[in-house]
Amino acid sequence: MRRLLTGVACAVLVASIPQPALADQSFSSAVFRATHNSYSGNVSGTRGSITYQLSQGVRFLELDIHDNGYATTKDYGVGHDSPGNQVDHNGNPSSNALSDWLTVIDGWSKNNPSHAPIVVMLDLKDDLTDNPSFAAGNLAAINKEVTDVFGTSLVQAGDFPAGLPSVDALRGRVLTLLSGHASTRAHYRRDLGYSPAVAVNRHGQIVEVHDSGNGTLWYWTGTYNPDGSVTWARHGRYDTGKTPSVALNDDGWIVEVHQSQNNTTLWSHVGRLGADGEITWSPSQEVGVGVTPTVAFTDPAGTTVREVHRSQSNSQNWEWRGAVNTGNSTMTWSGNAKTSDALYDKATATRGTMRVSVSTGADNGSPAETLRYSTDQGASGRIRYPQTAFVEYQAGDSAELQQGALFYAATASNKSFITSARNNGRIVRGWDFDSAGQATTPLANYPATNQPWASWYSTLLTQAGAVQ
Repeated sequence: MRRLLTGVACAVLVASIPQPALADQSFSSAVFRATHNSYSGNVSGTRGSITYQLSQGVRFLELDIHDNGYATTKDYGVGHDSPGNQVDHNGNPSSNALSDWLTVIDGWSKNNPSHAPIVVMLDLKDDLTDNPSFAAGNLAAINKEVTDVFGTSLVQAGDFPAGLPSVDALRGRVLTLLSGHASTRAHYRRDLGYSPAVAVNRHGQIVEVHDSGNGTLWYWTGTYNPDGSVTWARHGRYDTGKTPSVALNDDGWIVEVHQSQNNTTLWSHVGRLGADGEITWSPSQEVGVGVTPTVAFTDPAGTTVREVHRSQSNSQNWEWRGAVNTGNSTMTWSGNAKTSDALYDKATATRGTMRVSVSTGADNGSPAETLRYSTDQGASGRIRYPQTAFVEYQAGDSAELQQGALFYAATASNKSFITSARNNGRIVRGWDFDSAGQATTPLANYPATNQPWASWYSTLLTQAGAVQ
């Protein structure tokens, strides 16, 4: 007498049976096996390890991440409510470090190079916009981590702003997708600020500074590319104040001058731009009094600067002369006097044929405070992180996050949202997809379930021609 298979065993067997080869599909029309809270394994739900899920055809994995302790660990922690929460370490990495989990996915991918593209969704459980630097775990750190792990296998979102190619064109590749904290997702796609200023040197290195409008000062660093576009690399907070200005010499030394947030005192910083795009800032030094400071290097060696500002009480302009001490990263200010010269144009920087201008303005649904740049070659765009990851638009999000989004998501019970998005050619995830009754026509591209080996789920995906 033959022994009957259990439902789970039957489902695993069905999933393991090679499916007939299908004609290549557009990404937006394909359906993929997907899991919700993939890191939970069998702690909450029945998924198995990450490698087991991948081997059984799962092509969408969710990792919830936190920035708790990033400054110490230099990594994000995987977990539901906190690092380690609802994490199944059986067959998975013994740590909660995101890099360890990504490395497991990368290893499986490289050992199975013909697989359909894998989406690794990073559900941001914390606000990353308050992380003041790369070292503290801002979004530049996420970009670097996924790039370091997946290398050339990683699909860069910035390469496909209008849509993804076919499934077969991306076989063996990995896509990363940012979900979760809405303000952080918006911040990945644009930055907001006031009174931006910019400097460029002969190497094409660029430094931009601005104030937040609520008392903090921030910087971006970038590189002028041969086609005139700018790649913005690092971002960080460096002080409090407003109306900053900046000068940059060819050796990477920076002089910044700004006004106090609550009075007319002027302050300066010396900074050093590193090869990685990070800036090491010296403590601030008081310069004098005034408003709307501007600054520029005045000698070929880049050791002396001139600062021009307006009087705090009338329209008279004044100047200071400054000498940079690169030995201890300090400034010596002298020669305070009236001048009939205009303020420097801090919003435009020129070096040789290179010209970079910065401004603020609404952009395709983004706010009027969105930071933007333009160059002499006609390139223009937002000042923002390189678009390494795709950004998910969820039901209930702002119109700003919807603009240009390729990936949509909602709870599996929100059938109207899923159906509408699918019919409009979006790539849609329905999470907590835990019963056959939640199926839509067309089915969500990623019906993300906690029970991927249930017979009803395997049957549903087989009928939909799920891609592996």
